[in-house]
Amino acid sequence: MPLTTETPVTTRTQPFDPATATIAVVTYNRSGLLTRLLESVERMDPKPGHLVIVDNASTDDTTAVVESFRERLGTNLVYRRLDSNTGGSGGFSEGMRVAYELGSTWIWLMDDDVEVIPDGLAKMGKWAPRFKSIQGRRYDYDGSEFYWQYRIAEPLGIPIPFAPASFDKSGYKVMNSGCFEGMFIHRDIVRQIGLPDPRFFIYWDDQTYGWLASRKTTSVIVDEFVLRRTREIKQWDMGIRHMNASSDAYRYYIMRNRAIIKRYYRAFDVYHPVLFGAGTFLTFMKELIRLVAVERKVRGTSNLFRGLRDGRKIARDASWRPMPPLDHALEA
Repeated sequence: MPLTTETPVTTRTQPFDPATATIAVVTYNRSGLLTRLLESVERMDPKPGHLVIVDNASTDDTTAVVESFRERLGTNLVYRRLDSNTGGSGGFSEGMRVAYELGSTWIWLMDDDVEVIPDGLAKMGKWAPRFKSIQGRRYDYDGSEFYWQYRIAEPLGIPIPFAPASFDKSGYKVMNSGCFEGMFIHRDIVRQIGLPDPRFFIYWDDQTYGWLASRKTTSVIVDEFVLRRTREIKQWDMGIRHMNASSDAYRYYIMRNRAIIKRYYRAFDVYHPVLFGAGTFLTFMKELIRLVAVERKVRGTSNLFRGLRDGRKIARDASWRPMPPLDHALEA
Protein backbone atom coordinates (compact mmCIF):
# COMPACT_ATOMS: atom_id res chain seq x y z
CA MET A 1 0.00 0.00 0.00
CA PRO A 2 1.46 3.40 -0.94
CA LEU A 3 2.50 5.71 1.84
CA THR A 4 0.65 8.98 2.35
CA THR A 5 1.96 12.30 1.12
CA GLU A 6 1.85 15.57 2.99
CA THR A 7 1.64 18.89 1.17
CA PRO A 8 4.87 20.87 1.72
CA VAL A 9 4.32 24.07 3.63
CA THR A 10 6.46 26.98 4.73
CA THR A 11 6.52 27.03 8.53
CA ARG A 12 7.62 29.46 11.20
CA THR A 13 9.61 28.22 14.16
CA GLN A 14 11.15 29.81 17.22
CA PRO A 15 14.09 32.25 16.83
CA PHE A 16 17.31 30.41 16.05
CA ASP A 17 19.65 29.54 18.93
CA PRO A 18 23.11 28.36 17.74
CA ALA A 19 23.46 26.19 20.86
CA THR A 20 20.59 24.01 19.59
CA ALA A 21 22.50 23.16 16.38
CA THR A 22 24.83 20.22 15.85
CA ILE A 23 27.34 19.85 13.04
CA ALA A 24 27.67 16.19 11.99
CA VAL A 25 30.78 15.32 9.97
CA VAL A 26 31.64 12.02 8.29
CA THR A 27 35.30 11.22 7.69
CA TYR A 28 37.39 8.35 6.35
CA ASN A 29 41.19 8.34 6.07
CA ARG A 30 41.48 12.05 5.29
CA SER A 31 42.94 13.49 8.47
CA GLY A 32 44.58 16.34 6.56
CA LEU A 33 41.27 17.54 5.19
CA LEU A 34 39.56 16.93 8.53
CA THR A 35 42.19 19.13 10.19
CA ARG A 36 41.22 22.04 7.92
CA LEU A 37 37.55 21.53 8.75
CA LEU A 38 38.22 21.43 12.50
CA GLU A 39 40.34 24.58 12.25
CA SER A 40 37.42 26.31 10.56
CA VAL A 41 35.05 25.18 13.34
CA GLU A 42 37.52 26.65 15.82
CA ARG A 43 37.13 30.02 14.04
CA MET A 44 33.33 29.93 13.88
CA ASP A 45 31.28 32.68 15.50
CA PRO A 46 28.75 31.67 16.64
CA LYS A 47 29.57 28.02 17.28
CA PRO A 48 27.13 25.11 17.38
CA GLY A 49 26.21 23.39 20.63
CA HIS A 50 27.79 20.11 19.48
CA LEU A 51 30.14 18.77 16.84
CA VAL A 52 29.66 15.08 16.02
CA ILE A 53 32.41 13.34 14.07
CA VAL A 54 31.63 9.91 12.62
CA ASP A 55 34.80 8.05 11.67
CA ASN A 56 34.24 5.26 9.14
CA ALA A 57 36.98 3.06 10.68
CA SER A 58 39.89 5.15 9.42
CA THR A 59 43.34 3.54 9.47
CA ASP A 60 45.29 6.82 9.52
CA ASP A 61 45.79 9.23 12.45
CA THR A 62 42.20 10.50 12.46
CA THR A 63 41.58 9.60 16.11
CA ALA A 64 44.67 11.49 17.26
CA VAL A 65 43.74 14.51 15.14
CA VAL A 66 40.22 14.62 16.58
CA GLU A 67 41.46 14.37 20.15
CA SER A 68 44.00 17.14 19.58
CA PHE A 69 41.12 19.54 18.90
CA ARG A 70 38.84 18.50 21.77
CA GLU A 71 39.85 21.32 24.12
CA ARG A 72 40.26 23.92 21.38
CA LEU A 73 36.96 23.87 19.54
CA GLY A 74 34.81 25.77 22.00
CA THR A 75 31.94 23.35 21.49
CA ASN A 76 31.01 19.89 22.77
CA LEU A 77 32.79 17.26 20.69
CA VAL A 78 31.31 13.79 20.23
CA TYR A 79 33.58 11.32 18.43
CA ARG A 80 31.97 8.12 17.12
CA ARG A 81 34.38 5.65 15.57
CA LEU A 82 32.64 2.87 13.64
CA ASP A 83 33.87 -0.72 13.49
CA SER A 84 33.78 -0.83 9.69
CA ASN A 85 33.50 1.50 6.72
CA THR A 86 29.77 2.04 6.16
CA GLY A 87 30.26 4.55 3.34
CA GLY A 88 29.06 8.11 3.37
CA SER A 89 25.46 6.87 3.61
CA GLY A 90 26.07 4.83 6.74
CA GLY A 91 28.19 7.59 8.26
CA PHE A 92 25.55 10.27 7.76
CA SER A 93 22.83 7.97 9.05
CA GLU A 94 24.84 7.42 12.23
CA GLY A 95 25.74 11.10 12.50
CA MET A 96 22.08 12.08 12.19
CA ARG A 97 21.12 9.49 14.81
CA VAL A 98 23.69 10.75 17.32
CA ALA A 99 22.77 14.40 16.73
CA TYR A 100 19.06 13.63 17.06
CA GLU A 101 19.56 11.71 20.30
CA LEU A 102 21.58 14.63 21.67
CA GLY A 103 18.36 16.63 21.41
CA SER A 104 19.58 18.88 18.60
CA THR A 105 16.95 21.12 17.05
CA TRP A 106 19.03 21.70 13.92
CA ILE A 107 21.45 19.24 12.31
CA TRP A 108 24.06 20.48 9.82
CA LEU A 109 25.62 17.67 7.79
CA MET A 110 28.95 17.97 6.00
CA ASP A 111 31.79 15.93 4.53
CA ASP A 112 35.36 16.23 5.75
CA ASP A 113 36.50 18.00 2.56
CA VAL A 114 34.88 21.35 3.30
CA GLU A 115 35.56 24.19 5.70
CA VAL A 116 32.96 26.40 7.34
CA ILE A 117 32.80 30.12 6.65
CA PRO A 118 33.25 31.77 10.11
CA ASP A 119 29.71 33.23 10.24
CA GLY A 120 28.16 30.33 8.32
CA LEU A 121 25.96 29.16 11.17
CA ALA A 122 24.56 32.65 11.67
CA LYS A 123 23.78 32.83 7.96
CA MET A 124 21.90 29.54 8.07
CA GLY A 125 20.17 30.50 11.31
CA LYS A 126 18.79 33.62 9.64
CA TRP A 127 16.51 31.35 7.60
CA ALA A 128 15.67 28.91 10.39
CA PRO A 129 12.52 30.76 11.57
CA ARG A 130 11.02 30.36 8.08
CA PHE A 131 12.10 26.93 6.80
CA LYS A 132 12.96 23.50 8.15
CA SER A 133 15.06 22.07 5.31
CA ILE A 134 17.75 24.46 4.09
CA GLN A 135 20.79 24.22 1.83
CA GLY A 136 23.42 26.94 1.80
CA ARG A 137 25.81 27.74 -1.02
CA ARG A 138 29.46 26.72 -1.37
CA TYR A 139 32.64 28.09 -2.82
CA ASP A 140 34.60 25.65 -4.93
CA TYR A 141 38.23 24.73 -4.25
CA ASP A 142 39.48 27.64 -6.36
CA GLY A 143 37.15 30.18 -4.72
CA SER A 144 34.63 30.23 -7.56
CA GLU A 145 30.91 29.78 -6.96
CA PHE A 146 30.02 26.08 -6.89
CA TYR A 147 26.83 25.22 -8.77
CA TRP A 148 24.71 22.46 -7.26
CA GLN A 149 21.76 20.88 -9.04
CA TYR A 150 19.09 21.66 -6.47
CA ARG A 151 16.08 20.30 -8.36
CA ILE A 152 15.35 16.86 -9.69
CA ALA A 153 12.99 15.80 -12.44
CA GLU A 154 10.93 13.59 -10.16
CA PRO A 155 9.53 11.16 -12.76
CA LEU A 156 13.06 10.53 -14.08
CA GLY A 157 14.71 10.54 -10.66
CA ILE A 158 17.68 12.60 -11.88
CA PRO A 159 18.97 16.14 -11.28
CA ILE A 160 18.01 18.97 -13.62
CA PRO A 161 21.38 20.36 -14.82
CA PHE A 162 19.92 23.58 -16.24
CA ALA A 163 17.95 24.73 -13.17
CA PRO A 164 18.60 28.50 -12.88
CA ALA A 165 21.64 29.44 -10.80
CA SER A 166 20.62 33.04 -10.09
CA PHE A 167 18.49 34.19 -7.16
CA ASP A 168 15.77 36.81 -7.09
CA LYS A 169 15.25 39.34 -4.30
CA SER A 170 13.66 36.69 -2.07
CA GLY A 171 17.11 35.20 -1.55
CA TYR A 172 15.98 31.58 -1.85
CA LYS A 173 14.77 28.98 -4.33
CA VAL A 174 12.53 26.02 -3.65
CA MET A 175 14.30 22.68 -4.07
CA ASN A 176 13.24 19.04 -4.05
CA SER A 177 16.67 17.49 -3.56
CA GLY A 178 19.40 17.55 -0.94
CA CYS A 179 23.15 17.38 -0.48
CA PHE A 180 24.89 16.06 2.62
CA GLU A 181 27.66 18.57 1.94
CA GLY A 182 25.78 21.24 3.86
CA MET A 183 22.23 20.00 4.49
CA PHE A 184 20.70 21.96 7.40
CA ILE A 185 17.59 20.22 8.66
CA HIS A 186 15.19 20.53 11.60
CA ARG A 187 14.62 17.59 13.92
CA ASP A 188 10.85 17.72 13.21
CA ILE A 189 11.54 16.69 9.62
CA VAL A 190 14.05 14.03 10.68
CA ARG A 191 11.43 12.59 13.02
CA GLN A 192 8.91 12.36 10.20
CA ILE A 193 11.14 10.88 7.48
CA GLY A 194 13.56 8.88 9.61
CA LEU A 195 17.33 8.63 9.30
CA PRO A 196 19.24 8.70 6.01
CA ASP A 197 19.24 5.25 4.42
CA PRO A 198 22.62 3.50 4.98
CA ARG A 199 21.82 0.91 2.29
CA PHE A 200 22.93 3.34 -0.43
CA PHE A 201 26.53 3.17 0.88
CA ILE A 202 27.43 6.05 -1.46
CA TYR A 203 25.54 8.07 -4.09
CA TRP A 204 21.87 9.13 -4.47
CA ASP A 205 21.41 8.95 -0.68
CA ASP A 206 21.34 12.71 -0.10
CA GLN A 207 19.21 13.40 -3.17
CA THR A 208 16.64 10.89 -1.93
CA TYR A 209 16.72 12.22 1.63
CA GLY A 210 16.25 15.77 0.40
CA TRP A 211 13.38 14.62 -1.80
CA LEU A 212 11.72 12.97 1.19
CA ALA A 213 12.14 16.17 3.21
CA SER A 214 10.58 18.24 0.43
CA ARG A 215 7.43 16.10 0.72
CA LYS A 216 7.03 17.21 4.33
CA THR A 217 8.05 20.86 4.21
CA THR A 218 9.12 23.61 1.82
CA SER A 219 12.82 22.88 1.21
CA VAL A 220 15.00 25.75 -0.02
CA ILE A 221 18.48 26.63 -1.18
CA VAL A 222 19.42 30.08 0.10
CA ASP A 223 21.75 32.70 -1.33
CA GLU A 224 24.26 32.42 1.51
CA PHE A 225 27.82 31.18 1.08
CA VAL A 226 28.52 29.07 4.16
CA LEU A 227 31.05 26.41 3.07
CA ARG A 228 34.19 26.17 0.99
CA ARG A 229 35.31 22.94 -0.66
CA THR A 230 38.92 22.07 0.19
CA ARG A 231 39.62 19.17 -2.16
CA GLU A 232 40.49 19.66 -5.80
CA ILE A 233 38.68 17.28 -8.13
CA LYS A 234 39.47 16.67 -11.77
CA GLN A 235 36.73 18.31 -13.84
CA TRP A 236 35.55 18.83 -17.38
CA ASP A 237 34.71 22.52 -17.72
CA MET A 238 31.58 22.93 -19.84
CA GLY A 239 31.30 26.68 -19.32
CA ILE A 240 28.65 27.39 -16.70
CA ARG A 241 28.63 23.72 -15.56
CA HIS A 242 31.30 21.19 -14.63
CA MET A 243 31.46 17.40 -14.71
CA ASN A 244 33.66 15.83 -12.03
CA ALA A 245 35.82 12.73 -12.33
CA SER A 246 34.48 9.59 -10.67
CA SER A 247 35.71 6.12 -9.67
CA ASP A 248 34.80 2.50 -10.33
CA ALA A 249 33.09 2.28 -6.94
CA TYR A 250 31.00 5.36 -7.69
CA ARG A 251 30.06 4.00 -11.10
CA TYR A 252 28.85 0.77 -9.51
CA TYR A 253 26.73 2.46 -6.84
CA ILE A 254 25.37 5.09 -9.24
CA MET A 255 23.67 2.31 -11.18
CA ARG A 256 22.93 -0.14 -8.34
CA ASN A 257 21.26 2.51 -6.21
CA ARG A 258 18.79 3.42 -8.91
CA ALA A 259 16.97 0.33 -7.63
CA ILE A 260 16.74 1.83 -4.11
CA ILE A 261 15.28 5.04 -5.51
CA LYS A 262 12.79 2.92 -7.43
CA ARG A 263 11.75 1.21 -4.20
CA TYR A 264 11.17 4.57 -2.51
CA TYR A 265 9.19 5.80 -5.50
CA ARG A 266 7.00 2.72 -5.43
CA ALA A 267 6.43 3.10 -1.69
CA PHE A 268 5.28 6.69 -2.20
CA ASP A 269 3.24 5.90 -5.33
CA VAL A 270 5.21 8.17 -7.71
CA TYR A 271 6.91 5.46 -9.79
CA HIS A 272 6.38 5.62 -13.56
CA PRO A 273 8.29 2.71 -15.18
CA VAL A 274 8.91 4.24 -18.60
CA LEU A 275 10.00 7.65 -17.31
CA PHE A 276 12.13 6.24 -14.50
CA GLY A 277 13.72 3.82 -16.96
CA ALA A 278 14.55 6.80 -19.18
CA GLY A 279 16.23 8.43 -16.17
CA THR A 280 18.31 5.30 -15.61
CA PHE A 281 19.33 5.27 -19.29
CA LEU A 282 20.33 8.94 -19.16
CA THR A 283 22.37 8.24 -16.01
CA PHE A 284 24.16 5.39 -17.76
CA MET A 285 24.97 7.59 -20.75
CA LYS A 286 26.20 10.40 -18.51
CA GLU A 287 28.64 8.00 -16.85
CA LEU A 288 29.94 6.89 -20.25
CA ILE A 289 30.54 10.54 -21.16
CA ARG A 290 32.27 11.09 -17.81
CA LEU A 291 34.63 8.19 -18.53
CA VAL A 292 35.62 9.48 -21.96
CA ALA A 293 35.52 13.27 -21.50
CA VAL A 294 36.77 13.65 -17.92
CA GLU A 295 38.82 10.55 -17.15
CA ARG A 296 40.05 10.00 -20.70
CA LYS A 297 39.51 6.24 -20.69
CA VAL A 298 36.98 3.63 -21.74
CA ARG A 299 37.64 0.97 -19.10
CA GLY A 300 35.16 0.98 -16.23
CA THR A 301 31.90 0.26 -18.03
CA SER A 302 31.77 -3.20 -16.43
CA ASN A 303 31.04 -1.51 -13.09
CA LEU A 304 27.99 0.17 -14.59
CA PHE A 305 26.61 -3.16 -15.81
CA ARG A 306 27.45 -4.85 -12.50
CA GLY A 307 25.55 -2.14 -10.67
CA LEU A 308 22.48 -2.65 -12.85
CA ARG A 309 22.66 -6.40 -12.25
CA ASP A 310 22.86 -6.10 -8.47
CA GLY A 311 20.11 -3.48 -8.53
CA ARG A 312 17.74 -6.10 -9.91
CA LYS A 313 18.28 -8.13 -6.73
CA ILE A 314 17.19 -5.14 -4.65
CA ALA A 315 14.15 -4.63 -6.87
CA ARG A 316 13.08 -8.24 -6.24
CA ASP A 317 13.67 -8.21 -2.47
CA ALA A 318 10.23 -8.78 -0.92
CA SER A 319 11.50 -7.79 2.54
CA TRP A 320 12.62 -4.30 1.48
CA ARG A 321 11.02 -1.37 3.31
CA PRO A 322 11.78 2.40 3.41
CA MET A 323 13.54 3.82 6.45
CA PRO A 324 10.90 4.24 9.16
CA PRO A 325 9.97 7.53 10.86
CA LEU A 326 11.55 8.03 14.26
CA ASP A 327 9.42 7.16 17.26
CA HIS A 328 7.87 10.12 19.06
CA ALA A 329 9.19 8.60 22.27
CA LEU A 330 12.73 9.51 21.18
CA GLU A 331 11.91 13.22 21.31
CA ALA A 332 14.08 15.00 23.88
